[in-house]
Amino acid sequence: MSNASRLFVGNLSYQTLENDLQDYFGQVGVVTSCNLMLDKYTGKSRGFAFVEFSTSEEANKAVELLHDKEFQGRQLTVNIARPREERPPRRGEERSEA
Repeated sequence: MSNASRLFVGNLSYQTLENDLQDYFGQVGVVTSCNLMLDKYTGKSRGFAFVEFSTSEEANKAVELLHDKEFQGRQLTVNIARPREERPPRRGEERSEA
């Protein structure tokens, strides 16, 4: 998976659904995946998501067109996603070795 085609989308309304993001970002290009981050305990939105496009060109276009634009009453943060950092497990959490 190329990170150049994967976007971090922040400052989302807590009512935003994955379908909403799919439709909104689909206006810019072909969305291959949409992953709304949910709180592990409550199941509610954490206010950010990752949206992946079929090409890095479409992802860059989405950043240009949608960063700082209003969506569902909130001003979006849209950036190319950084690679996930390895973090030590939080206290009380077990991390399984893959």
